[in-house]
Amino acid sequence: MKIQANTIRPGMVLEHNGRQWSVLKIQLIQPGKGGAFIQVEMRDLESGNKTNERWRTADTVEKLMVEERDCQYLFADGDMLTFMDNETFEQFTLVRDAVGEPAAFLQDGMQVAVESIEGKPVSCTLPQTVIMAVAECEPVMKGQTAASSYKPGLLENGLRVMIPPFVAQGDRIVVNTTDCSYVERAKG
Repeated sequence: MKIQANTIRPGMVLEHNGRQWSVLKIQLIQPGKGGAFIQVEMRDLESGNKTNERWRTADTVEKLMVEERDCQYLFADGDMLTFMDNETFEQFTLVRDAVGEPAAFLQDGMQVAVESIEGKPVSCTLPQTVIMAVAECEPVMKGQTAASSYKPGLLENGLRVMIPPFVAQGDRIVVNTTDCSYVERAKG
Protein backbone atom coordinates (compact mmCIF):
# COMPACT_ATOMS: atom_id res chain seq x y z
CA MET A 1 0.00 0.00 0.00
CA LYS A 2 1.45 3.37 -1.02
CA ILE A 3 1.54 6.06 1.66
CA GLN A 4 2.97 9.58 1.77
CA ALA A 5 6.35 9.89 3.46
CA ASN A 6 5.02 12.38 6.00
CA THR A 7 2.70 9.69 7.44
CA ILE A 8 5.57 7.29 8.30
CA ARG A 9 5.63 6.38 12.02
CA PRO A 10 8.03 4.30 14.14
CA GLY A 11 7.09 0.62 14.10
CA MET A 12 5.83 0.64 10.49
CA VAL A 13 7.31 -1.83 8.02
CA LEU A 14 8.27 -0.43 4.62
CA GLU A 15 9.50 -1.98 1.39
CA HIS A 16 12.41 -0.01 -0.06
CA ASN A 17 14.95 -1.08 -2.70
CA GLY A 18 13.50 -4.61 -2.69
CA ARG A 19 14.01 -5.14 1.06
CA GLN A 20 11.77 -4.99 4.12
CA TRP A 21 12.62 -2.28 6.66
CA SER A 22 11.26 -1.59 10.15
CA VAL A 23 11.05 2.13 10.97
CA LEU A 24 12.93 2.94 14.20
CA LYS A 25 12.93 6.77 14.33
CA ILE A 26 11.60 9.61 12.24
CA GLN A 27 12.50 13.27 12.16
CA LEU A 28 10.64 15.91 10.17
CA ILE A 29 13.10 18.54 8.98
CA GLN A 30 11.88 21.92 7.75
CA PRO A 31 14.83 23.89 6.42
CA GLY A 32 14.53 27.66 6.16
CA LYS A 33 14.87 27.41 2.40
CA GLY A 34 13.33 24.70 0.25
CA GLY A 35 10.74 22.02 0.98
CA ALA A 36 10.41 19.94 4.13
CA PHE A 37 11.71 16.38 4.19
CA ILE A 38 11.57 13.42 6.52
CA GLN A 39 14.67 11.65 7.85
CA VAL A 40 13.91 7.99 8.64
CA GLU A 41 16.15 5.61 10.58
CA MET A 42 15.23 2.02 9.73
CA ARG A 43 16.49 -1.52 10.21
CA ASP A 44 16.59 -4.27 7.59
CA LEU A 45 14.41 -7.11 8.88
CA GLU A 46 16.55 -9.80 7.25
CA SER A 47 20.12 -8.68 7.98
CA GLY A 48 19.57 -6.34 10.94
CA ASN A 49 21.57 -3.54 9.28
CA LYS A 50 20.47 0.02 10.00
CA THR A 51 20.27 2.85 7.50
CA ASN A 52 19.01 6.42 7.25
CA GLU A 53 16.85 7.49 4.33
CA ARG A 54 15.49 10.91 3.37
CA TRP A 55 12.25 11.55 1.50
CA ARG A 56 10.44 14.73 0.58
CA THR A 57 7.15 14.89 2.47
CA ALA A 58 5.19 14.54 -0.78
CA ASP A 59 7.06 11.35 -1.87
CA THR A 60 5.26 8.03 -1.64
CA VAL A 61 6.66 4.86 -0.06
CA GLU A 62 5.42 1.29 0.04
CA LYS A 63 4.01 0.29 3.43
CA LEU A 64 3.73 -3.46 3.94
CA MET A 65 0.56 -4.92 5.35
CA VAL A 66 1.30 -6.54 8.66
CA GLU A 67 -0.81 -8.86 10.75
CA GLU A 68 -1.18 -7.55 14.28
CA ARG A 69 -1.88 -9.81 17.23
CA ASP A 70 -2.29 -9.18 20.94
CA CYS A 71 0.51 -10.73 22.96
CA GLN A 72 1.96 -10.70 26.44
CA TYR A 73 5.60 -9.90 27.18
CA LEU A 74 7.14 -12.66 29.31
CA PHE A 75 10.87 -12.08 29.84
CA ALA A 76 14.20 -11.05 28.33
CA ASP A 77 17.15 -13.37 27.79
CA GLY A 78 20.09 -11.21 26.73
CA ASP A 79 19.04 -9.51 23.48
CA MET A 80 16.10 -11.86 22.92
CA LEU A 81 12.64 -10.86 24.16
CA THR A 82 10.07 -13.62 24.70
CA PHE A 83 6.36 -13.07 24.05
CA MET A 84 3.24 -15.24 24.21
CA ASP A 85 0.28 -15.05 21.82
CA ASN A 86 -2.88 -14.40 23.89
CA GLU A 87 -5.05 -16.67 21.72
CA THR A 88 -2.83 -19.67 20.90
CA PHE A 89 -0.49 -19.41 23.95
CA GLU A 90 2.40 -19.98 21.52
CA GLN A 91 5.70 -18.48 22.72
CA PHE A 92 8.12 -16.76 20.34
CA THR A 93 11.12 -14.44 20.52
CA LEU A 94 12.00 -11.10 18.98
CA VAL A 95 15.39 -9.38 18.90
CA ARG A 96 15.51 -6.32 21.21
CA ASP A 97 16.44 -4.13 18.19
CA ALA A 98 13.08 -5.03 16.56
CA VAL A 99 11.33 -3.19 19.39
CA GLY A 100 13.86 -0.33 19.47
CA GLU A 101 14.25 2.17 22.30
CA PRO A 102 10.78 1.50 23.79
CA ALA A 103 12.06 -1.99 24.81
CA ALA A 104 13.32 -0.36 28.02
CA PHE A 105 9.68 0.12 29.07
CA LEU A 106 8.73 -3.57 28.76
CA GLN A 107 7.44 -5.01 32.03
CA ASP A 108 6.66 -8.66 32.82
CA GLY A 109 3.08 -9.46 31.84
CA MET A 110 2.65 -6.26 29.74
CA GLN A 111 0.09 -6.49 26.94
CA VAL A 112 1.62 -5.48 23.58
CA ALA A 113 0.76 -5.67 19.87
CA VAL A 114 3.19 -7.76 17.83
CA GLU A 115 3.27 -7.22 14.06
CA SER A 116 4.01 -10.16 11.76
CA ILE A 117 4.67 -10.48 8.04
CA GLU A 118 3.82 -13.89 6.60
CA GLY A 119 3.68 -15.35 10.13
CA LYS A 120 7.13 -14.07 11.12
CA PRO A 121 7.16 -11.54 14.00
CA VAL A 122 8.96 -8.36 12.91
CA SER A 123 8.12 -5.62 15.42
CA CYS A 124 6.28 -4.80 18.62
CA THR A 125 4.16 -1.83 19.69
CA LEU A 126 3.92 -0.98 23.38
CA PRO A 127 1.03 0.83 25.06
CA GLN A 128 1.15 4.62 24.55
CA THR A 129 1.96 5.20 28.24
CA VAL A 130 3.41 3.21 31.16
CA ILE A 131 3.69 3.89 34.87
CA MET A 132 7.26 3.99 36.18
CA ALA A 133 8.85 4.86 39.53
CA VAL A 134 11.40 7.68 39.76
CA ALA A 135 14.60 6.05 41.08
CA GLU A 136 16.50 9.28 41.69
CA CYS A 137 16.17 13.01 41.09
CA GLU A 138 17.18 16.31 42.63
CA PRO A 139 15.29 17.14 45.85
CA VAL A 140 12.39 19.59 45.83
CA MET A 141 13.54 23.07 46.80
CA LYS A 142 11.30 25.28 48.90
CA GLY A 143 9.75 28.09 46.92
CA GLN A 144 10.29 26.35 43.59
CA THR A 145 7.18 26.70 41.43
CA ALA A 146 5.69 24.31 38.91
CA ALA A 147 6.19 26.99 36.23
CA SER A 148 9.98 26.69 36.48
CA SER A 149 12.00 24.45 34.23
CA TYR A 150 11.93 20.68 34.40
CA LYS A 151 14.69 18.69 36.13
CA PRO A 152 16.30 15.41 35.04
CA GLY A 153 15.05 12.25 36.72
CA LEU A 154 16.26 8.65 36.50
CA LEU A 155 13.53 6.03 36.11
CA GLU A 156 13.57 2.53 37.59
CA ASN A 157 14.44 1.12 34.12
CA GLY A 158 17.59 3.31 33.85
CA LEU A 159 16.20 5.85 31.36
CA ARG A 160 16.42 9.59 31.98
CA VAL A 161 13.33 11.76 31.63
CA MET A 162 12.70 15.44 32.29
CA ILE A 163 10.22 15.78 35.17
CA PRO A 164 8.51 18.72 36.89
CA PRO A 165 10.16 20.05 40.06
CA PHE A 166 7.35 18.77 42.35
CA VAL A 167 8.06 15.10 41.46
CA ALA A 168 10.20 13.46 44.14
CA GLN A 169 12.27 10.28 44.33
CA GLY A 170 9.98 7.25 44.73
CA ASP A 171 6.98 8.90 43.04
CA ARG A 172 5.24 6.93 40.31
CA ILE A 173 4.72 8.83 37.07
CA VAL A 174 3.09 8.18 33.68
CA VAL A 175 5.64 8.20 30.83
CA ASN A 176 4.99 8.33 27.07
CA THR A 177 6.73 5.28 25.52
CA THR A 178 7.21 6.80 22.06
CA ASP A 179 9.30 9.83 23.06
CA CYS A 180 10.21 9.07 26.71
CA SER A 181 8.45 12.16 28.03
CA TYR A 182 6.68 12.88 31.32
CA VAL A 183 2.85 12.89 31.03
CA GLU A 184 1.52 13.19 34.58
CA ARG A 185 1.85 11.92 38.14
CA ALA A 186 0.34 8.42 38.47
CA LYS A 187 -2.96 8.25 40.32
CA GLY A 188 -3.24 6.26 43.54
